[in-house]
Amino acid sequence: MDFILGLPRTARRHDSIMVVINRFSKDGTLHIILYFREIVRLHGLAKSLVSNHDVRFTSHFWRTLWSLLGTKLKFSTAYHPQIDDQTEVVNRSLGNLLQSLVGESLTTWDLIIPRAEFAYNSSTNRTTSMSPFEIAHGLAPCKPLDLIPLDPHVKVSEDGVTFAQHVSQLHQDIHDRIQSQNALYKQVVDMHRRP
Repeated sequence: MDFILGLPRTARRHDSIMVVINRFSKDGTLHIILYFREIVRLHGLAKSLVSNHDVRFTSHFWRTLWSLLGTKLKFSTAYHPQIDDQTEVVNRSLGNLLQSLVGESLTTWDLIIPRAEFAYNSSTNRTTSMSPFEIAHGLAPCKPLDLIPLDPHVKVSEDGVTFAQHVSQLHQDIHDRIQSQNALYKQVVDMHRRP
């Protein structure tokens, strides 16, 4: 669990993102709202939470809360193979996705979060060779453009076809960027690991 801070404040007064990763499926749940409202509601209480040593996670309140709820707090260290820097990978991927999707409308990034979350969770993970969605739910998600090929004799809207091609290309670009960034990140991390 981690936070991405220092984002431009949106019209809805959001300026940070809370990132929570399921260690098994690598499912990235990217929410700006409270952990309990969005995570516990959908998945229940975690048996353990891994986070960095940020003061938000090491405070007396935080430790007391999780102790009372029976959740064990674990803290990561840099380049630790058991943690695998999953949150940092998701943070980097999220940053790249948001930059790709938001463009110059910097104060609307919070509206893009659901699309970025879907793109991340439906992309194949290098470690598992499956998407986080597929691991968590047992099937690959239907994507907006998983369409049956249209009969060439049926009249279609050129604008609709153009838009569908644009979204399809956008999804492919996002997928390619995630794969590229993950490969670069792996190279950097591998340089710091001992043989």
